[in-house]
Amino acid sequence: MLMYLAEYLARFESGFNVFQYLTFRAILGALTALALSLLVGPWMIRRLTFHQIGQQVRSYGPESHLPKAGTPTMGGALILVAITVATLLWADLANRFVWIVLAVMLGFGLIGFVDDYKKLVVGDSRGLAARWKYFWQSVGALLAGAAFVLTATDPAVDLGLIVPFFKEVALPLGTVAFMALVYFVIVGSSNAVNLTDGLDGLAIMPTVLIGGALGLFAWVTGNVNFANYLGIPYVAGVGEMLVFCAALVGAGLGFLWFNTYPAQVFMGDIGALALGAALGAVAIAVRQEIVFFIMAGVFVLETVSVMLQVASFKLTGRRIFRMAPIHHHFELKGWAEPKVIVRFWIITVILVLFGLATLKVR
Repeated sequence: MLMYLAEYLARFESGFNVFQYLTFRAILGALTALALSLLVGPWMIRRLTFHQIGQQVRSYGPESHLPKAGTPTMGGALILVAITVATLLWADLANRFVWIVLAVMLGFGLIGFVDDYKKLVVGDSRGLAARWKYFWQSVGALLAGAAFVLTATDPAVDLGLIVPFFKEVALPLGTVAFMALVYFVIVGSSNAVNLTDGLDGLAIMPTVLIGGALGLFAWVTGNVNFANYLGIPYVAGVGEMLVFCAALVGAGLGFLWFNTYPAQVFMGDIGALALGAALGAVAIAVRQEIVFFIMAGVFVLETVSVMLQVASFKLTGRRIFRMAPIHHHFELKGWAEPKVIVRFWIITVILVLFGLATLKVR
């Protein structure tokens, strides 16, 4: 929005041309989202506390979590507002990727809001029934897939699966296979972040790290010179995802200010489902689904631990882990919560660096 104002003002003062630079707008987007999070955060925490919208702690979970009961939750709304405002202010609103990713994030945020509202306000401990949650997640992912397909400008690239470490290896998927890929990436990522969001700051920092890395992928993929130099497919217009990712980083760091151990607020499903879906949508936009799978290794590990636990218990009556998701397993083994959190952050840093290395190792 402000980019267009700056473009008009540049007719009278050339200094406003700086707002046309993608990197400059990305920095402003990050700072805007960070400022909004830090300024609005205390007010939101007070409102959530006043309305008694607090965390419910499972009695069979780790005993160290019992004092967290009543901690304000649904704070993820703060992240979504900050990202949305910053993106609308500094991104090119004529760009298709901006609207697709924003719609995915807000749509999945709405699903999370309904789930949180039913659990925390209505008092229904089940929240949104699982079948309905997956139904609406499926609808959202398929609509996103349709939007990517209908707006594709180069089907060979836009609907292909890019294989890292190779310069010219892209598997043509076709519409049906691509839609299936979009479905599994967005729905899987959304639920994976939601499963990971069980300790103070555990989910938000990996989200920030991965979002920042995807922003870098967007920047080089949307620049024809960088793309040719690095041997990656050029995707016209996807560079604007850098502004969105920068806003995500700023909003996430602002939220972490209040969510770090011991947390003053939790993001809830409204934040976790939305951020996971947004990361998946950006990964699809920049055509780096496989690299995203690598960088999101912590989220994948958390999801797989739950799947293995459920399968083992149903088939053998035994549990593989003391408790799933796996971060609770380490807690019950005696690891202090901050130790689990920081070690998972370190693992994410390593995986993100490995993912970024695929840009050059081809």
